[in-house]
Amino acid sequence: MVGNIVPVTKKNGQIRVCIDYRDLNNACPKDEFPLPIPEVMIDNTCGFERMTFMDGFSGYNQIKMHPEDERHTSFRTPFGVYCYTVMPFGLKNAGATYQRAMMKIFQDMQQKTVECYVDDLAVKSKRKEDHLQDLREVFLRLRKHKLLMNPLKCFFGVSLGKFLGFIVRKAGIELDPIKVKAILEMPSPRTLRELKGLQGRLAYIRRFISNLSGKCRPFSRLMKKGVDFVWDAECEAAFQDIKSYLTKPPVLAVPTAGKPFILYTRALNYSLGALLAQENDGGKEAALYYLSHMLVGAEHRYSQVEKECLAVMFAVQKPRHYLLSNTVYLISRINLLKVLVTKAGSLNARLAKWSVLLSQFDIRYVPQKAIKGQALADFLAEHPLPKDSPLRDDLPNEPVYSVETSSPNASWNMTGTGPRIWHHHAGSIWGFSTDRQSDESGI
Repeated sequence: MVGNIVPVTKKNGQIRVCIDYRDLNNACPKDEFPLPIPEVMIDNTCGFERMTFMDGFSGYNQIKMHPEDERHTSFRTPFGVYCYTVMPFGLKNAGATYQRAMMKIFQDMQQKTVECYVDDLAVKSKRKEDHLQDLREVFLRLRKHKLLMNPLKCFFGVSLGKFLGFIVRKAGIELDPIKVKAILEMPSPRTLRELKGLQGRLAYIRRFISNLSGKCRPFSRLMKKGVDFVWDAECEAAFQDIKSYLTKPPVLAVPTAGKPFILYTRALNYSLGALLAQENDGGKEAALYYLSHMLVGAEHRYSQVEKECLAVMFAVQKPRHYLLSNTVYLISRINLLKVLVTKAGSLNARLAKWSVLLSQFDIRYVPQKAIKGQALADFLAEHPLPKDSPLRDDLPNEPVYSVETSSPNASWNMTGTGPRIWHHHAGSIWGFSTDRQSDESGI
């Protein structure tokens, strides 16, 4: 198999020579060596006083090919057929091979003073006085294994920098202004391909956008097969709303070991939203993750209890690696834990399955008492309840204990000692008791 040359233009304007190795990649088994989770590496890089960011100089080409496998990298040119003696770009196992090599080189320094994702290398120090010594150890390893770094892409001894597409600093994580500017300067999509490109860019920064699925809901109908692409006023309004949100993107905090997490969930008619937060040293709740999910198919027909439970299930999957080792305080409209435990015999198969899956987490329900930070205020603002929200009879622990019809202009008085929620609408009064004890009240 002889490949063809495919020139690719890099971001800096230089030309990278790649080879079309599709036939070779189809014949080769996949290397299952796992790549690190980018979001975890970004979180691990924050909270340090001094950092250095480096990029490998043609990283793949610094690894030698096995002599017996060199012939498999053959490619044709007008002057003849050649092959690589170093690992070329375009092989499907090149990334896994390079990552394995870097893990072996910095095995005892990983997650302490070094974070490495393929050819992106970050050196971090808790104290700025220790940074030179940490750099010295890294450079000794690089020199020993004859690895070169690109000086044009290296930033030494900085307090903030770009790593894996985000700005990391001691205080938290920020969006890359270049990526935000690219979205703000994008014209309205005119084709389905341009719309997919927009959604791809938004998906990369979805962690920073509250209720992203709800904001992108007008785009969903254009993604269906057989539907003509018509960019109407509703789509344009949603697009401008996203741009307006990105003009002041939030700064996300990083998880702190040993502190409990706070999980807010909200189930709307067409989407689910969640906010994972933690209390900072000042006692305010700082946002860690914004999560959202668009309801599809049969999920629209779920009962309100099932939607609330689905929101929790979705929210715990993404940051699962954090939640398993810490207590999670769940704040939602209903106490799902009481429903899943006290009414286990009456649960359907779906809720029973979710109950088993949630049992692996240390989740405790707490009622929402007060807004402790701007992150929660923004989350609630992005997930408003409709003004005409109907009275639902499938919400547990909210029994209707008194219904009385009166004239629209009738006045009424209420007395009582227990906490209650009252609604006066269309000439009728509904009362909900938030505790199991009944108190004397008058209407």
